[in-house]
Amino acid sequence: MDKPFDLSGLFRQAQQLQEKLASVQQELAGRTVEASAGGGMVTAVVNGKLEVVQIRIDQSLLDARDMEMLQDLVVAAVNEGIRAAQKMTADEMGKLTGGLGFKLPGMP
Repeated sequence: MDKPFDLSGLFRQAQQLQEKLASVQQELAGRTVEASAGGGMVTAVVNGKLEVVQIRIDQSLLDARDMEMLQDLVVAAVNEGIRAAQKMTADEMGKLTGGLGFKLPGMP
């Protein structure tokens, strides 16, 4: 005879997954990735919440007074940093869901 559907067990599992998700999100908020542009002349540091937490600019760029190049390098470094942080987040969430084949809402 088939076992009856255990709705309370399903809710327990969902709650455990939600708790693990919150824990991973908190951990990711404290982790950072770095990405550079222009051979390291501009570096962006991005956390797991996809927030830019630091921009480092080589002094030689400031001395050159080439504002357009500086702006382009900052944009490139930030975009690459965001991509790296999204990958870090996706990798961690993939571990959490165990390859269930679905995306969690609000996660890249």
